[in-house]
Amino acid sequence: MSDLTSAVVQAFAVDGILASSSAYFQPREGQTQMALAIAEVVEQGGELVVEAGTGVGKTYAYLVPVLLSGQRALVSTATKALQDQLFSRDIPKLIQTLGLPVKVALLKGRGSYLCLHRLEQSRQGHEASDRAYAHALAKIETWSHATFTGDLSELSGLDDRSPVIPLVTSTRDNCLGSQCPKFRACHVNLARKEALAADVVVINHHLFFADLTVRESGMAELLPTVRVTVFDEAHQLNEIGVNFLGHNVTTGQLIDLARDVLGAGLQLARGLVDWSAVTGELEKSARDLRLTASEFRTGARLRWTEVEPSGLNLAAWQQGLSDVQAACKRNMDALETVAELAPDFVRLYERFAALLQTLQRFEKPCAPESVRWLEIGMQLRLVESPLDIADAVQAQMLGMKPSSGDDQDLEKVFEDAPAEPLPYRKAFIFTSATLGDDAQMRWFTEPCGLMQARLLQVSSPFNYADQAGVYVPRHMPRPNEAHHSRLVAELVGPAALTLGGRTLVLTTTLAAMRSIGQALSEDLTLSGSVEVLVQGQGPKRRLMERFRQGAQDGQLGCILVASASFWEGFDVPGEALQLVVIDKLPFPPPNDPLVEARSARFEREGRSAFAAYSLPEAAVALKQGAGRLIRSETDHGILVVCDPRLASMGYGKRLLASLPAMRVLQNPAEFEDALERLTKISTKP
Repeated sequence: MSDLTSAVVQAFAVDGILASSSAYFQPREGQTQMALAIAEVVEQGGELVVEAGTGVGKTYAYLVPVLLSGQRALVSTATKALQDQLFSRDIPKLIQTLGLPVKVALLKGRGSYLCLHRLEQSRQGHEASDRAYAHALAKIETWSHATFTGDLSELSGLDDRSPVIPLVTSTRDNCLGSQCPKFRACHVNLARKEALAADVVVINHHLFFADLTVRESGMAELLPTVRVTVFDEAHQLNEIGVNFLGHNVTTGQLIDLARDVLGAGLQLARGLVDWSAVTGELEKSARDLRLTASEFRTGARLRWTEVEPSGLNLAAWQQGLSDVQAACKRNMDALETVAELAPDFVRLYERFAALLQTLQRFEKPCAPESVRWLEIGMQLRLVESPLDIADAVQAQMLGMKPSSGDDQDLEKVFEDAPAEPLPYRKAFIFTSATLGDDAQMRWFTEPCGLMQARLLQVSSPFNYADQAGVYVPRHMPRPNEAHHSRLVAELVGPAALTLGGRTLVLTTTLAAMRSIGQALSEDLTLSGSVEVLVQGQGPKRRLMERFRQGAQDGQLGCILVASASFWEGFDVPGEALQLVVIDKLPFPPPNDPLVEARSARFEREGRSAFAAYSLPEAAVALKQGAGRLIRSETDHGILVVCDPRLASMGYGKRLLASLPAMRVLQNPAEFEDALERLTKISTKP
């Protein structure tokens, strides 16, 4: 037994340091098994994929061996909230418990940090005349004199969606770099220096892939020195990665760039160029391009397999793109005449050059093993994305030659990468509660290029058969029928009244969310006994806090109707949540261009796209949604899936098998009985 393995065994023992330091720590066989597997890969190098069921304690399972190893490590999470939890709570607590001299740093994307130069500019911008903006800017400026990190999450009362944030943060595009007058005091650069000097650096997946793409976060210097990398919540890696590894441009970027040029021009070179005219032309051309898709609904994704996106007029589309590029070039000509006056103008010129290059890419055929589409919103988003991250992971992380051989950029990275001697082989750990619905976890390993990785599945320690039941109301119509949402609301309302709230409704579409939310609000407003919350009514954090409070302090119990991000990362341990209702099976939308392209690839390979892609996607999403229900050994609850296909179709057995082993409630009477038992549990002293 190696020294590290021995130290891990001792740490997790019944009488070990973790148990003796906390009355809440309970040794779990699965947690120790996972920790030992991670210790082995840390020592030997290589890739380990671990699916750890809810309650295993995967955070400590990977942190303890990584910290005890003394190796330089990178820990990447799915969200900034999880980053903050690791950096502020979990890692410091373990360092103190284990008595280790470990220095830890937190590194986020530049959009999370106050930019002192942009703050100074915002005082002179036209937004400063608006009272609401002026109040927020004054609050930020006062805080700027007290903060050491510049991390905007420290500033209480600042909504994540505040329109002031883009005014006081930088982007890769508008950052002036070493030419910035505030460069020495720059919070982004200070955070990078902290990271370079740390033993353990906590980042997020977005930042990791942004750096793989543009190498601007400072990790280009950091990554080569890191021996161990852990990806927590790894099930999000592929979808986050493809967003960064492709190419995209939006009409909003063009409008923002025009406004940045106007602001800089009027401040630094007033009268030398007709700034209003050149930037106005760019704004107009961007808005005209958006109008070429005006007949399509917001949220639509148009296939783009020909010269123009499907459904658009070819002549209008080509003219729109041509006008945008011409306006960009006129702005570049204007900036060139004043480039020597300030570094701001040089950076603006470079932003135009990069945007033009991307726009010109969309006039050429789509790259192999990629898909292209046009996304409709308040702005247009032109997207070309790889189908998965396998080649990028193999070439840029693992030092392997890309399997497809189609990406020349990745081939170049592979050829330039120095070979690592075996004793110094790096260790990569990928972990999540949901990584597929089969023992090989192919849903995760295939698109991430990890088919040679070591695999480990650790079951949840919870007694699901005793703690939870699953109910499929067979009387429900299929979800594509018009009155389905109405009937979901009619099931949820009485059940939530029985429980006094404590209900989370997860929908697969925003339309269903709004419909069910509206129906519940209309049905239950007069009851005066529960409060209906619907995603979008306020900031996500505020909705989550209100739901967790439930009926405490004289407040009403809550029903929360939500979609998208509430399917995962929303933890409500205890009795505040006892009923999770899912409106329908979460299959990927068949008409989505990315889904179509991935499905077509499976068919070309001679595999069933439904069995190899759609079913595993639905299984993982269903597991994530169901995972909101039981978060501790003392939780009890019911999962309701309002989709009769789960009981009537052959593939329903596969989907049910992917869920934790809950007892099955066969009929409405058993469901009602289970609800009554939950109310008795909730009223126990």
